[in-house]
Amino acid sequence: MNTQANVTQRPNLLYIHSDQHNPNITGCYGDSLVQTPNLDRLAEEGVVFENVYCPSPICVPSRMSMLSGRYPYENEVWTNSHCLNSGIPTFAHAMGAAGYRPVLIGRMHALGPDQLHGYAERLIGDHGPNHPGGRGVDHGMLSGTAGPARVSLEKSGPGQSAYQVHDEDVTAVTVDYLNRLGVQKRAGLLNELFSISVGFMLPHQPFVARQEDYELYRGRMTMPKNPEPFSEDLHPYFRWWREKCGIIDVAKAEVLRARTAYWALVTRMDAMIGEILTALRENGLAENTLILYSSDHGEQVGEHGLWWKQTFYEDSVKVPAILSWPGILPGGVRCNRVISSLDLNATMLDALNAPALPNSHGRSTLPLLRVKNAEWEDIAFSEYCTDEGCFHRMVRHGDWKLNYYHGQSPQLFNLKDDPHERHDRATDATCQEIREALIEKVMDGWNPDLVAEKMAAKRADLKILSGWGRHTQPEDKFRWNLLPEMDYLD
Repeated sequence: MNTQANVTQRPNLLYIHSDQHNPNITGCYGDSLVQTPNLDRLAEEGVVFENVYCPSPICVPSRMSMLSGRYPYENEVWTNSHCLNSGIPTFAHAMGAAGYRPVLIGRMHALGPDQLHGYAERLIGDHGPNHPGGRGVDHGMLSGTAGPARVSLEKSGPGQSAYQVHDEDVTAVTVDYLNRLGVQKRAGLLNELFSISVGFMLPHQPFVARQEDYELYRGRMTMPKNPEPFSEDLHPYFRWWREKCGIIDVAKAEVLRARTAYWALVTRMDAMIGEILTALRENGLAENTLILYSSDHGEQVGEHGLWWKQTFYEDSVKVPAILSWPGILPGGVRCNRVISSLDLNATMLDALNAPALPNSHGRSTLPLLRVKNAEWEDIAFSEYCTDEGCFHRMVRHGDWKLNYYHGQSPQLFNLKDDPHERHDRATDATCQEIREALIEKVMDGWNPDLVAEKMAAKRADLKILSGWGRHTQPEDKFRWNLLPEMDYLD
């Protein structure tokens, strides 16, 4: 590895962030079926992090934590209806403080009047309303398929997802932006470094993919490796969740259709990433650019009998993370240390020589990658709390992972011995010491009763905010126009 201690020339940044990408469905993470040549090439040129955990297995809390470097309970953002306080500095603010002019193209999924959170410019917004109570989304023929509901499996297969149309727009605008930077460079007018964050919707459900991509996997798709039939032996949370979402039992045809479409969506996303990386190279901008690819959370794709996210199983709570920095970090490196997405935030700021966020839990991974035997604690937390009374927190520490469910029994897994999480050892008499030690870590600074009180207060506030939004219909300054005819099944 490169042991260079100081980098004299700061890099540009290209940060690509997808939505709901299970790292296991990527070639460079070991999937021999999926076609992801562009991410695989990026992995060959950089570092693949194998054990990165998202701060929450649901969109908005995870994304806001990724921006701020703080845990969800510190942001007080636990659901997709919560707004991040604009007084909390983000890594975009830190980049701006360091002299960059950070630009966002596409997905951020922040709710509230602040649709920038430190970005100086935003070229494409989210498809949903900026404000609580704003005009909702009409998915037309695919109504209901974007949420955690059985209909997303029933209405799956070849067709078109509006989210793919959104991402094609994001890709086109990003390529155009890079082309314009290339023009400036060739004219000798490019006098400042750039910071571009690109937000994709894919491969988030609907599990619907264009025919050409779907055909790549039709008839070749496999069933989940770790099916888990519904039974009284399931953890109480998963019994409730599967009953609530209508996935007590899913027909094989639905499983195969949805999985086929998901693999196809990953391939299409990879192709769009390839267009962006090609534009970066062809405009002579790749040499001094740090590239990071990651996602907000994973996707269960039927493993453990589950779909979507909302769990602490590895398929849901782990995310891909590929870091490429030509000339500074070596290529073809794999890092198996336990890392949080918050650490990726800190890594980007460190590389850009930007000020660290003062209340962030993120740790830069650059010393870990540059210095042999660098100190690093293998620990990461994730949190999932809902208005329906779920107050859950996870800790991964070394080989062990504990999932805490307030008011219910925890789960405990040794991921070295049991990587597919088939054997819950929470009641194993030989594991009580590690169980109690990990529960103590989970509860350090986190109070589920206090979280419940704060979430109740937020529900009361949201009634007023949503009523205001419905009545006044404020302008969505940053919004991509999703049309119902964009969503269909062939």
